[in-house]
Amino acid sequence: MTHHLDHPLLAAKITVLRDRNTGSARFRHTVRELAQLMVPAVTADFATESVPCETPLETTTGQRLARPIVLAPVLRAGLGMLEGFLSVLPDASVAHVGLARDERTLEPAAYYFRVPPNINQAEVILVDPMLATGGSAIEAIRQLRQAGAGSIRLVCLLAAPEGIAALEAACPDVPLFTAAIDRQLNNRGYILPGLGDAGDRIFGTN
Repeated sequence: MTHHLDHPLLAAKITVLRDRNTGSARFRHTVRELAQLMVPAVTADFATESVPCETPLETTTGQRLARPIVLAPVLRAGLGMLEGFLSVLPDASVAHVGLARDERTLEPAAYYFRVPPNINQAEVILVDPMLATGGSAIEAIRQLRQAGAGSIRLVCLLAAPEGIAALEAACPDVPLFTAAIDRQLNNRGYILPGLGDAGDRIFGTN
């Protein structure tokens, strides 16, 4: 299921990212802010459990998350969203999924993968700024499942209809959260109107 987070603050920050004149420092900061703003919607259905809580005046009952959280950025661009999520979820563990896209075939090639040992008990949040063809997301989900992940959700800033369709066909049980749904892909697999190469713009390598 696709969740389009249609919110004025998200839309305004997406516009900053789209602007070709936005420099790397502001781009990186805005990606972090967007990720932080998306956390409540992404985690809204996480299970909680009751715990006793001592206030300065009396004992009451509070809530805590019932399951651990694992954040899984797709390297390298997903690292730009990681700090925003960690600012709200500081106790989360972090997995790393290294995938590079072959510019000729547009297929993902794996080069690094490491996950925490409790991934089979965790809520896994896969983060990648762009959902273009869907190939990298589907491969990342395949690797996470092979490592034992059961509950996975994908968070991106922009999604193309082609990527959404591919994800829903291959992984119908993985919910997608995105701040914008763009028009289409071009013949090189880039999102239109898009924002260019997110990794290059985050790390100043464009």
